Amino acid sequence: MSAQLWIWILVGVTFSLYIGIAVWARAGSTKEFYVAGGGVSPIANGLATAADWMSAASFISMAGLISFSGYDGSVYLMGWTGGYVLLALLLAPYLRKFGKFTVPDFIGDRYYSNIARTVAVFCALIISFTYIAGQMRGVGLVFSRYLEVDINTGVLIGMVIVLFYAVLGGMKGITYTQVAQYCVLIFAFMVPAIFISFQMTGNLIPQFGFGAEASDGVYLLDKLDGLQKELGFHEYTSGSKSTMDLFFITAALMVGTAGLPHVIVRFFTVKKVSDARKSAGWALLFIAILYTTAPAIAVFSRVNLIETVSNKKYSELPDWFENWEVTGLLQFEDKNGDGLVQYVADAKQNELTVDRDIMVLANPEIAQLPNWVIGLIAAGALAAALSTAAGLLLVISASVSHDLIKKIVKPDISEKGELIAARISAFLAVILAGYFGVNPPGFVAATVALAFGLAAASFFPAIVLGIFYKRMNKEGAIAGMVIGVLLMLFYMTKFKFGWFGGGSKEDWWFGISPEGFGTFAMLVNFVVSLVISKFTPAPPNNVQEIVENIRIPSGAGEAVDH
Repeated sequence: MSAQLWIWILVGVTFSLYIGIAVWARAGSTKEFYVAGGGVSPIANGLATAADWMSAASFISMAGLISFSGYDGSVYLMGWTGGYVLLALLLAPYLRKFGKFTVPDFIGDRYYSNIARTVAVFCALIISFTYIAGQMRGVGLVFSRYLEVDINTGVLIGMVIVLFYAVLGGMKGITYTQVAQYCVLIFAFMVPAIFISFQMTGNLIPQFGFGAEASDGVYLLDKLDGLQKELGFHEYTSGSKSTMDLFFITAALMVGTAGLPHVIVRFFTVKKVSDARKSAGWALLFIAILYTTAPAIAVFSRVNLIETVSNKKYSELPDWFENWEVTGLLQFEDKNGDGLVQYVADAKQNELTVDRDIMVLANPEIAQLPNWVIGLIAAGALAAALSTAAGLLLVISASVSHDLIKKIVKPDISEKGELIAARISAFLAVILAGYFGVNPPGFVAATVALAFGLAAASFFPAIVLGIFYKRMNKEGAIAGMVIGVLLMLFYMTKFKFGWFGGGSKEDWWFGISPEGFGTFAMLVNFVVSLVISKFTPAPPNNVQEIVENIRIPSGAGEAVDH
């Protein structure tokens, strides 16, 4: 069968599965809509958390980033993996013990203030929309190539699918859909990696393959270093970023992970605190399978791309090149008219432009794998993007319906009314997410990295101090969150979008990139929060007792709404 037919079959089967699960697990109450009824098993929650966590950025972009950046790209591996460990050990069990549906709910109650709740809702919406832009862009990328439609049409198709199971099923539908999506995406990620590892090194395990000898007897990483130097690129195994910027990006990704609302809410879907810890362990295992494979795929795809394309006749290039050229994500301009593809670091001589987001998706075609593997990678990429988009949509709808309408605007709203408000919020969020997917602020992983910076700058200090510092009060938390998120937004829009007079790389403050600036903004948040709390009244005694109580690991009940 042709690759296109395989793609239609595998994407159609997986989409039918997701929609079927959504209908079976549709939410009938606000508790089912927000936290899946609080009765999900640790293993199922671990699978769902892993799918929620491993977005289009993990599946599509991370290996592509590492493929082009080499050593510098490792910050994404270290930051995202380390961040998940930080969240699982430092925050998740205590937040679960507190027993609230959402992060703004925790902040509103812990800081005994509707102003704090409103600021947290604003931060959750900003983070979620920045993050979801990357997911919808990923959906559009996959559809544009595999279903042979333009990116905008692809985004619209993705919107309809997500809308169906997120609005109908809520967290209950999303949870069981994400279990299926994890199985699809991990199978789709591993199969090509195993194939190509065996093809290039004779080793079936990709994690060992990329450090092994290639078929010509040269170690694969040494071979790639040589190829990169020949073309004028920096050596793959050496970095070009400053140590300080690497540190700040890694830290922003780590603490940003620990403040991501759509990941935190997953720990409210289990029955007990001990189940939250177990599901965190399971999720880490499931995440590690993909994260330890990504560097291998990065090396395989980079070597294959250079050897297949560089200095070859354009008229003799394989079919995959033309397939990706049609999407506009791969472009060749014959500057010297010799018909050969000059792929070099020098921008004046370089004739090939490669969008780094295509590396994982094009990898099976470049390596000439069977057509069913190409169909599988399409289904996996869509599963990764849609699973995270659904989780983010739920955060957005819960922030509006539960934290804004139920807690502030109309406290006497009925459960049925709140459920309707949640579904309307999700619908409007999908429309806005689609707009961001059509007009994204950069390639997928960079967009997502900015969301982590925003989470680090806003939520992380408020959550950590809220759990571990009894003296932390509402004045300090509100001031810290507002200043942290506004500082990050200013820096991000100035250096990414050219607002406020723009600025080049040379103008970065202290040499810190926008992706790493979340760490600086977080430190400012901590300082502002602690200084202001020191000179303002202490929290009420009952709040201080709550803080004491959530650090005791036993006796936690189900998530409640009170």
